[in-house]
Amino acid sequence: MTENTPRIALIFGDPAGVGPELVARQLATPETRGRAEIFLISDEQELTDAMTDAGVDFAWSPERGTGLPTLVDNSAHRPVDRFERGVATREGGQWAMSNLRRALEMAKAGEIDAIVFAPLNKTSLHLAGMTENDEMAWFETVLDDGTAATELNILPELVTGRVTSHVPLSQVADNISFDLVVERGQLLEEVLKGRGIANPRIGVCALNPHAGENGTFGREEIDVIAPAVEELKNRGVDAAGPFPSDTIFIHARDGAFDGILTMYHDQGQIAVKLLGFDRGVTMAGGLSVPVCTPAHGTAFPLVGRRAVNTGAYENAFSVAVGVGARRRAATLATS
Repeated sequence: MTENTPRIALIFGDPAGVGPELVARQLATPETRGRAEIFLISDEQELTDAMTDAGVDFAWSPERGTGLPTLVDNSAHRPVDRFERGVATREGGQWAMSNLRRALEMAKAGEIDAIVFAPLNKTSLHLAGMTENDEMAWFETVLDDGTAATELNILPELVTGRVTSHVPLSQVADNISFDLVVERGQLLEEVLKGRGIANPRIGVCALNPHAGENGTFGREEIDVIAPAVEELKNRGVDAAGPFPSDTIFIHARDGAFDGILTMYHDQGQIAVKLLGFDRGVTMAGGLSVPVCTPAHGTAFPLVGRRAVNTGAYENAFSVAVGVGARRRAATLATS
């Protein structure tokens, strides 16, 4: 490990799901352990159980600086001795939130450069007392530093951002504004540049069928989205659109765009999961610390079967290492 090595905090996610197995399988490879200084936010029992579930074993240490993954003991906040597997529970949500909170506190203290969490279950989180719509809004509350999260979905060949996210479909149009389209477009460009694309090409989705058909099916494209695309261009962003959402991903698949800005959750999620469900990564962009997770869920039916595909988690770890390394380099350059 060197001064430039990114420092990554790993969270096992909901203990009822496949998250612990995913983390253990990832850490079982020496290549993974050599890519970052790794902090496991958990306790010895969960770590041992995870290795058993995965059928792997690797060395770790309770002390930092050994070159091994460091266990950051959070056992004082474990709510029960054993978690029920394969179901959403209040205790599982409490444990996941406690470990995430510890990681976010480490980020605020400048101790880590990025966070990767294994899949969470929103029902468990809400049973545990989370009042926000999703974990990303909760991250904002815990960090409390003025930064705001937007969800980005990442495949090796394509990144999507959203103007609106976890809101009812009936409220999407009311939540789309000129300023928000511009803000999210610039954030998407920033993330793409952070992935090494010097001049990213961004396609912007329309909201309505046929991009509104010149106002026949709605005026959001004319009054809000198209003017925002022009403003992005004025700010130096290589943006184009709005394009109908039933064709824009075909153009992206064929290499026309590096990133796509969508107007609402499923507009992008359906396409991304169809293109690469087992490879997709979700990142909370816009926060003061990058937070990544595989795009799939807790996969309760697969718990204990050693049948879960690890591709999305591997990609989430890789994205976190990449953005964490760039963040660390920028911090060292200004210190």
